[in-house]
Amino acid sequence: MQDALSLADVLAARRRIKDVATLDTPLVPSPHLSAIAGSDVLLKLETVQATGAFKLRGAANAIALLPPETAGVTCCSTGNHGRGVAYAAARRGLRAVICMSTLVPRSKVDGIRALGAEVRIAGRSQDDAQAESDRLVRDEGLTEIAPFDALPVIAGQGTIGLELVEQRPDLETVLIPLSGGGLAGGIGFALKRMKPSIRVVGITMERGAAMHAALQAGRPVEVTEVESLADSLGGGIGHDNRQTFALCRDYLDDVVLVSEEEIYRAMQAHYFEDRIVCEGASAVGAAALMAGKLGTVKGPVATIVTGRNVDMAVFTDIVNGRDVKLGDYLLKGSPYAA
Repeated sequence: MQDALSLADVLAARRRIKDVATLDTPLVPSPHLSAIAGSDVLLKLETVQATGAFKLRGAANAIALLPPETAGVTCCSTGNHGRGVAYAAARRGLRAVICMSTLVPRSKVDGIRALGAEVRIAGRSQDDAQAESDRLVRDEGLTEIAPFDALPVIAGQGTIGLELVEQRPDLETVLIPLSGGGLAGGIGFALKRMKPSIRVVGITMERGAAMHAALQAGRPVEVTEVESLADSLGGGIGHDNRQTFALCRDYLDDVVLVSEEEIYRAMQAHYFEDRIVCEGASAVGAAALMAGKLGTVKGPVATIVTGRNVDMAVFTDIVNGRDVKLGDYLLKGSPYAA
């Protein structure tokens, strides 16, 4: 089957977004993770984006492709996509309405409002937020910027894959946080097109991992959303998924699950060892390496540190080794130990 996405799409996205998103984001060594893996481990710092996360790439590409008469844009988001849409829309002078569920941390809601967008809180799931975004398209004539399952968004995220191979042509393994598949599908596609031998691994949390469940079932399935340190990885992939399920199925070599406890320890390690403030979703690659869940890892290895938009009250509890409440689940804390 021929791919709907092409490498030309990803290359065009890079040209299109260069004045909105930060390209060639740093790829820096992590001596701590390198010692654990027994080979070079490099961190791709999407935390330096103006919105604090990689999502700006896909949003900027999708919005750049809109016709001049566009009335405004909307999306559903767990936070970072909404920030990207809000920022890119503001750069173009467009109205933006971001739809979110009650599970999204308050810090991310406030961050989107600060960028000038309207926020609508709808229900307790991404499906509820999506329903409100659909209503805005139907009733108010806004254009939806899909959070992951749209080719312009996927192509924008895929520009990270181009950069990885250009920055380190000798890369052998890339670890990518896995949610709806826009990031993992886009990067995986670009990497495999440029270097077919590279191992591409999607990493996600144990609880509520929608794409992992879909890949296991061979089709999109529903999952129950729960609170997680990796809240950016929450949400379903949609029963009518058109792009990302197939991309993840075809271009990911493995999918690895990490626990909340493992994410907690990885966030601590990024802070104390790498001097990085990051979200739980950003730390899943480190979590998999630290927990020994990747088997024999051929290096050099790169992991995508996807965003910095963490609830700082929760982050402070984590770096200080305190307990964290995730809905009905109490995550027992412990001081960091290298």
